[in-house]
Amino acid sequence: MKLAPSILSADFACLGDEVARVAEVADLLHVDVMDGHFVPNLTIGPPVVASLRPRTDLFLDCHLMVDNPGVLLDDFAKAGADRCIVHVELGDPRPLFDRLRALGVGVGLVCNPPTPVDAVLPYLDEIDLLLVMSVNPGWGGQAFIPEVLDKVRAARAEIDARGLAVEIEIDGGIDVATAPLAVDAGCDILVAGSAVFRAADPAAAARAIRAAAAG
Repeated sequence: MKLAPSILSADFACLGDEVARVAEVADLLHVDVMDGHFVPNLTIGPPVVASLRPRTDLFLDCHLMVDNPGVLLDDFAKAGADRCIVHVELGDPRPLFDRLRALGVGVGLVCNPPTPVDAVLPYLDEIDLLLVMSVNPGWGGQAFIPEVLDKVRAARAEIDARGLAVEIEIDGGIDVATAPLAVDAGCDILVAGSAVFRAADPAAAARAIRAAAAG
């Protein structure tokens, strides 16, 4: 199991310091990019990733909750993103996959809670990571939607049956209570935002989530 603190819940006024606080207990960093159109919230873009890149060696996992991710891929690659995750709800993602491969950036695909798992299964052999949203994207601090675990189980079974090296990530409402449920369902990577960065001691909170997930 890998833990990916989400900087959506960090203090942006001191983002480098916030990341440093969790660096020893994080396997990667989750970067939530929102455009105010695909989702109602507006967050960050490539300049913040470029500013963060010299401050950390952690893998930067950029979740693009935007209407037109294609126009941003080059900029995120130049900024230092290690992977970009795009939404299946936008239509055929293969042209985006092709561009990411050409840029040398990892390929991720994400589905929202209402989206059936069948929507992502055709693309499993073309991606590195499947992200299953366990809240409706747009805001941090939402309650975990347990029904999405059925999608995780179905995707895990399909990935294993095909012998694919695709990781499953889950994002939304992950804490010490929900982390073991997600891992039991087949998740490899847990994204945790408010449960980590809004804790008095983010590193201790991250360790507690990791310990809970390990059983």
